[in-house]
Amino acid sequence: MTESDSSQPNPGAPQENPSFTKLAMRNMVRKGRQSLFHFGLTAVGFLGFITLVAWLGRPQLPGG
Repeated sequence: MTESDSSQPNPGAPQENPSFTKLAMRNMVRKGRQSLFHFGLTAVGFLGFITLVAWLGRPQLPGG
């Protein structure tokens, strides 16, 4: 075997399981538009929730 043969992984060998972060990044690249859409929905929902909590928890000022 030469040095170039040993540097390439064997296609039949089981590969090491990638981390969750690497899988998430790979899926985000592969499904970019859908990922951005879901991120936008999450951001809008979170901001709406925070705004609702702030509005419901606002202090009641006398004379206001």
